[in-house]
Amino acid sequence: MGFLVKVVLVAALGAAAWYYFKGCCPKTIPKLDNNEWWGPKELVGKQDSSIKPFKVKFDEAMIKDLKLRLKNHRAFRPPLEGVGFEYGFNTAQIDSWISYWADKYNFSEREAFLNKFPHFKTNIQGLDIHFIRIKPEVPKDVEVLPLLMIHGWPGSVREFYEAIPLLTRQTAGYNFVFELIVPSIPGYGFSDPAVRPGLGMPQVAVIFRNLMNRLGHKKFYVQGGDWGAGIVSVMSTLFPEDILGHHSNMLFSQHTCSMVRTFVGAFFPSLIVEEHLASRMYPLSSFFAYVLEEFGYMHLQATKPDTIGVPLTDSPAGLLAYILEKFSTWTKKEYKFKPDGGLSNRFTKDQLIDNLMIYWSTNSITTSMRFYAENFSHKIMSLGLDQITTAVPTWGLQAKEELMYQPPNVLSTKFTNLIGTTVLDDGGHFLAFELPQVFAADVFKAVKAFKEWHQTNKKTEL
Repeated sequence: MGFLVKVVLVAALGAAAWYYFKGCCPKTIPKLDNNEWWGPKELVGKQDSSIKPFKVKFDEAMIKDLKLRLKNHRAFRPPLEGVGFEYGFNTAQIDSWISYWADKYNFSEREAFLNKFPHFKTNIQGLDIHFIRIKPEVPKDVEVLPLLMIHGWPGSVREFYEAIPLLTRQTAGYNFVFELIVPSIPGYGFSDPAVRPGLGMPQVAVIFRNLMNRLGHKKFYVQGGDWGAGIVSVMSTLFPEDILGHHSNMLFSQHTCSMVRTFVGAFFPSLIVEEHLASRMYPLSSFFAYVLEEFGYMHLQATKPDTIGVPLTDSPAGLLAYILEKFSTWTKKEYKFKPDGGLSNRFTKDQLIDNLMIYWSTNSITTSMRFYAENFSHKIMSLGLDQITTAVPTWGLQAKEELMYQPPNVLSTKFTNLIGTTVLDDGGHFLAFELPQVFAADVFKAVKAFKEWHQTNKKTEL
């Protein structure tokens, strides 16, 4: 029996070694069509490439219909006794949100607030792409650096509103500020959705690179969280010569070597992660239990987005419950035990309803969820982008309550020039929204490090 165990163990180690070295072999960057058309076929060749000002508009007909739906919902079943958000959004709390949205949310004031920054649209590859662009006015001796910032789901460009002023004004210790370009992902909010299957992160990376080029930026910095983190990671992988620095508040690697190191750490955590951070990764059984409990939405959206889109499109109360439940548990896991989901601990009702309005007023919840189905498709997965390393200088901002954590020695197998990480003892998934000062300070810190790295390595700067 002992001999048999040794044989099995050796075979397992051999298989692991083969898997490791196979995954660590260099991969070729795939060539994507930079002009792939995602709009109606009848408009091919009729593209208007001009950049046009855009205004957020909450029209009266939409507001009237929304209020009618909010005020005429069916009675909700009461929650179980003693339950917070463990079963999802606590229905005992929902009436206060619905009544606020219908009667106290000032639509005209919030519309004006959302228009406080300059909005634009331009047609790229058949889709009208929405973006906010802020050009700071600073003295001539202050450098202005282009920074592309990308949101995720179920967020929107609204996540960045509190951080935008901090990034576009002079900050002590830095001789630069940022020109911000903040687009809506296609199918989210004010950006058109694709009319045919296949638009995933790599294709959006192409669109956003084309956007930056159209705005006059051949080289630029990128920042993202959630899907935005994935998109900027893909941009750094596909276009390493264009990206001057990659900042992410959800930096994550699925490179084979990263996965192997993660599993090694399950048995020998001290080899992989510092002791005081080990609980953010291990035991893996706790992480997998968390995934099973909290990631059901992902399976639904990756397989049947249009089905779940029907009730969320028809019912603003349903949309509210579905999205705000994520702003509860993704901000802090323990909030699910609170009757109110802890939503008021970091956000105001106006802030969260602003985000809901971007989805509701544009009827974009279904098309936003389709992004999951596209990114988990065979077409996208077969590109093997997770296995391609990138030498773009990279920085990770790691919140305590982010959905997952990876230490530098795991991340560096994908991001070979991982300049640094900032590990926080606070904050969750929507970090720019929750802690804008902390977020903005880290972006400045990272970009300063990127600039120094380029100078040391004699890379071409702006």
